[in-house]
Amino acid sequence: MLLAETGAPAWSWNLLADVQEMWSYPFMVNAFRAGAVVAVVSAVVGWFVVLRRQTFAAHTVSVVAFPGAAGALLLGVSAVYGYFTLCVAAALVLAALRADGDHEGSALAGTVQAFLLASGFLFTALFRGLLEGPQTILFGTFLGITSAQVTLLTVVGALVLAMLAVIGRPLLFASVDPAVAAGRGVPVRALSVGSLVLLGAATAEASQITGTLLVFALMVIPAATAQVLTARPALSLALAVLLAFAATWLGLTAAYYSPYPLGFFVTTIAFAGYLLALGRRSLREVLGRRGTAPAAVREVTA
Repeated sequence: MLLAETGAPAWSWNLLADVQEMWSYPFMVNAFRAGAVVAVVSAVVGWFVVLRRQTFAAHTVSVVAFPGAAGALLLGVSAVYGYFTLCVAAALVLAALRADGDHEGSALAGTVQAFLLASGFLFTALFRGLLEGPQTILFGTFLGITSAQVTLLTVVGALVLAMLAVIGRPLLFASVDPAVAAGRGVPVRALSVGSLVLLGAATAEASQITGTLLVFALMVIPAATAQVLTARPALSLALAVLLAFAATWLGLTAAYYSPYPLGFFVTTIAFAGYLLALGRRSLREVLGRRGTAPAAVREVTA
């Protein structure tokens, strides 16, 4: 195995051998398995988050994941339990406050964010067993993902996707036109609460890969990119899953061959895809205007 100057493995000219070597380590196999689950769940949940304009809620829940994980470690239990407990609790609080549409609720949620973020740093300072301080929790890592964690992520991810499959159609209706949906008897309020709880569970999953600060990017950027590329719901949702999957697996590969945080690579790759999508849309708009200009001129001069 070649080593770079930083001590991390280095690419060789035999890319197939490099990939085989990377996947020969059980911790990397677990990382790719967990990454696949997280990517799919984050993309599907994030697609509804972007459609419903609940990015503030997604940001709040991702911030809350940090003190949840740090507090769990301080109590001597796995960070996984802290992720899920506080993320789901925060989602329920947001549902009660209606933070996305109420000014007072938004202000209160922002205040709680600041307090919990400071509490997370206090917990990491008190827990001296976390050798890298808050970096691992904040920016993610692929090290230490166990088979038990992969199993837990898979079970939770399957439950989240199953719930979305049940409420997906009415949730889509309520997201596009909530007034009409409510008029036709769709339980808009209950669907809003349910979607926020699923957001909390998905955030708790993704935080273990990307870190609590950057989970927001994996949750939102692939979905936003897909919705820029196409307005067709089914195709857009499939594209979001594909983009999140690609960003996660490419990020894991890049992180393995470098000493830098995993979350940075996942976010950078996803953001690059978003910029390309915006560039493609702008180019099509420019070409479309040029194509219609002669016809418009002929119509005026006729």
